[in-house]
Amino acid sequence: MNKKKYIALAAVLILFTGCISQSDQEKNEGSAGTIQTLTVAGSTTVLPIVQKAAEKYMDMHSDVDIQISGGGSSVGVQSAGGGTVDIGMASRDMKSEEKSNYPHIQEIAIAKDGIALIIHPSNPVESLRIEDIVSIYKGDITNWSEVGGADQEIVVVGRDSASGTREYFWTDVMKKADFVPIMLEKNSNGAVKQTVSQTPGAVGYVGLGYVDTTIKPLKIDGVEPTVSNVLNGSYPISRSLYILIKDNPTDLVKAFIDFLLSREGQAIVEEEGFVPL
Repeated sequence: MNKKKYIALAAVLILFTGCISQSDQEKNEGSAGTIQTLTVAGSTTVLPIVQKAAEKYMDMHSDVDIQISGGGSSVGVQSAGGGTVDIGMASRDMKSEEKSNYPHIQEIAIAKDGIALIIHPSNPVESLRIEDIVSIYKGDITNWSEVGGADQEIVVVGRDSASGTREYFWTDVMKKADFVPIMLEKNSNGAVKQTVSQTPGAVGYVGLGYVDTTIKPLKIDGVEPTVSNVLNGSYPISRSLYILIKDNPTDLVKAFIDFLLSREGQAIVEEEGFVPL
């Protein structure tokens, strides 16, 4: 083969190889697909359920990335209503003004929850009546000795104004009476639990899923705050937990909701210490 023919053949082979390589690359890129992102924000009570469900869902679907943040139920309503997230989380019903501002938002119950009154493990008190709780949070009862405990000042711990747990507690337990002005306001269930676990005279309230050995849950009117007592209706402080979505959700949003409501999703609810539907 002369030199000119060799050069021409080599050029053809290089061009052909380049075309094959480019075609294979495009094929591979197409088969890899794109990552679908789902954003969620809101209630710190609902957060551990959605967080664990998201981890499981992403294990099952490698092309999905679910990004979750807290902030409280009010943040969940505003974020879902304003379209800054795909899904909001709330531990209370939407307020009438929120429903007016965001008429396109759907509330979907994914679990039930009891609100536990918690104290430091060293506190000998075992049970409180509803009226005792109200009096403590109004500031009418200020010492544990007034409810059968030691002579010790009560440190009242609650949630901040963005909290759905606070909203429920204020509406259904306090009957909209004012909280004592010296109440320590915390921005999450975890922060309430941590404060109570480190403060011998403290009392606080958290979602049932946050109860552990670092704090002591109180009986209310003699009834323990347990999943079974919420289910049978004997525990007096319980509510529904919601996710919030816009009308006409995307296929990904619908698929994740279906997972939350499935048998596997409801098993996660129970594993996290909450009450399945």
